[in-house]
Amino acid sequence: MHDVIVIGIAGGTGSGKSTLTEKLIERFGEDVSVIHHDSYYKAHHDMPYEERCKLNYDHPNSFDTDMLIQAVKDLKEGKEVVCPVYDFTIHDRAEETEIVRPARVIIVEGILIFESRELCSLMDIKIYVDADADVRILRRITRDVQERGRSLESIIDQYLHTVKPMHEQFVEPSKKNADIIIPQGGHNRVALEMVVERVRAHLSY
Repeated sequence: MHDVIVIGIAGGTGSGKSTLTEKLIERFGEDVSVIHHDSYYKAHHDMPYEERCKLNYDHPNSFDTDMLIQAVKDLKEGKEVVCPVYDFTIHDRAEETEIVRPARVIIVEGILIFESRELCSLMDIKIYVDADADVRILRRITRDVQERGRSLESIIDQYLHTVKPMHEQFVEPSKKNADIIIPQGGHNRVALEMVVERVRAHLSY
């Protein structure tokens, strides 16, 4: 597949990456496939749950980024990818996997995808979604309570001890590798339409 475009969508936790991704899927449907960096958290099957809870999940070393890089290369070549599934309720990879099919538009989404130079080199468009820290933490609290069964205390503890410092050390500096910075992500209608038009031009080529 020589007419594949790879779009990287990065940004801090709760910044609006998923909203932007969902808007693009709504517009282009089956022409878009999405692969998430979160799916590539390293497995820790040999570690008790209590110990897994203490790990730093916001450091680049917590991901198997080399595996993601190979997956993106395979998708660009028109190959299906067997993608791991991560279970956030137990802080570990699930037993099942899922298939990510090739498409003309591949979206790579995650907080730290711009931290890897090799991964960045595979992207045609790199978008960093920006949002104020207070908005991001509120969105994270809502998501982790409703979708991941976390307690408020555990969310705040994780945010203060790993999420915030890792954001400042790795995520925020990776913004310099972006081609486009979008405040408020998918809620920024002007920026969204600009990205939509770029994708539409590619698909009509």
